[in-house]
Order: sequence, then C-alpha cells, then structure tokens
Amino acid sequence: MASVPISFEFFPPKTDEQRATLDAALPRLKALAPEYVSVTFGAGGSTLSYTPDTVNRLREAHGLDAAPHLSCMGGTRAEIRALLAQYQAMGCHRIVALRGDLPSGMASHGDFRYASELVEFIRRECDGGFHIEVACYPEVHPQADDAHADLRHFKAKVEAGANGAITQYFYNADAYFRFVEAARHAGITIPIVPGIMPIANFAQLKRFSDLCGAEIPRWLAKRLAAHGDDVEAIREFAADVVAELCNRLIAGGAPGLHFYTLNRARATLAVCARLDA
Repeated sequence: MASVPISFEFFPPKTDEQRATLDAALPRLKALAPEYVSVTFGAGGSTLSYTPDTVNRLREAHGLDAAPHLSCMGGTRAEIRALLAQYQAMGCHRIVALRGDLPSGMASHGDFRYASELVEFIRRECDGGFHIEVACYPEVHPQADDAHADLRHFKAKVEAGANGAITQYFYNADAYFRFVEAARHAGITIPIVPGIMPIANFAQLKRFSDLCGAEIPRWLAKRLAAHGDDVEAIREFAADVVAELCNRLIAGGAPGLHFYTLNRARATLAVCARLDA
C-alpha cells in the first residue's frame, strides 16, 4: 500500500495549561513528519490574535509548516485583509477558509456569509499567494437543505478558487467514497482529504458529533459504551477501529489523512502506529 501525506489540526491555546499540553504533544506528532499542520480560528474580539500567535510559534519554535484557518464569522474585510498580510509576512502559503459557526453572544456575521465569498476574497487579495483548503461534508452539512444543495455549496467554493478540501470527520468509509464519487460526477476535481477524529473520550466525541452532525454508527457507540470506565480498553479498541478506517481510505485512493488532534498526541499516535502505510 502506498504511503500518503498526513496533516494535523490544532486549536490555539489560551491558557498556560493549554500551552503546556500542546507543547508536550508537538515533538511526538512532529516525529511523524506531517506535510503541514493547521490552526483553528477564534472569531471575535481579542481572540483574533490567538491564531496568528500560535501559527507563528509553530513555525518559528517548532519548525512546522503551519496553515491558519480563516473564518467568515466576526471578521470584517479589513481584519481579514490584515490577517492575510500578516500570514504572508510570516511565510505561510496555505490557508484553510471556512464559514465557521457564529460565536455565542454575537448577533451578526462578519462581512462574509459564505465560505465561497471568503475564498473569492482571498483569491482577489492574494492571487496565487495561498493554497486554499475548504471544508466538505461526506454525511451532509447539518444546516444543508439536502445532499444536492450541500454539494452545490461545495462546488461554489471550488469555483471561487479552492485548491483542496478537508472533510468533516466520519466513521463510515462508504460515506466518504460515495461523496467523492458524487463530487467527481459534479465536475469537482480537487483533492478531497478525509478528516480523521481519533477517539480518546466517548462522551466528548458524542458532544462534538451532536454539534457538527457527524454520525457515530450505532454499533460503534454501543461497543464504546460497553467498555464503561475502562479507559485503556476504550483507547485500544478505538485506535483499532479508526486505524482500520484509515487503512480502508488509503487503499481506496484517499490522497491524505488530516487528523483532528485536540492538541494531544496519544490517540493520534496510536492510530498512526497501526497504519499499513
């Protein structure tokens, strides 16, 4: 089986404890030679600085190719233009452009309502300056009217200038393969990299999945629940399940794997240790 590039997602730490957790994870994950790492976007107010600060630290202190997320939420054209200039000055060449979710307490969106508008803006402001990744949803975005509408939104982002896509996480490989097939049939040719969520904590995973619309198959939920409070058993079983998913995706032609690390190394390392490639 051919090897594929891997990448990792981190969130910007906001406390000393969160920074220490990320610092402990980074050397272990860097040893896997990721193609790049991405840093999520904190929308609204002072949190706008967390992402660039983290991107800069990952690049300068850890020697990682860090790609910032940019979100439509809470960012004016002027703010996003300034962030783009800042990232170019840092030497960033990859951006993850997302619509994002409206932060609690915020009554209105920023200047962009859809990720396609943000992609178009980045292309216009910095044409050729960034490789732009966007999001897509093999199990359909929870706010989409239906699967056809969701695919049209994805195609709009591609037509606006996206170079690649990262999926929401999923545990059903067929959902990914059928989505890619539908995208190709719709004329979408960019690489579609599956997003992978290693499982460290079932309660946390269930909470995330309820929010983002990712499906946890009933059999998987029941098997995880059956382990009760046996943390080690959950870790071993979950790593086997997610690694089997990854191996099937790679064998089926997935162009890479993007791991949602939650700023920790253990669960991701356990999956990667089990990969055939």
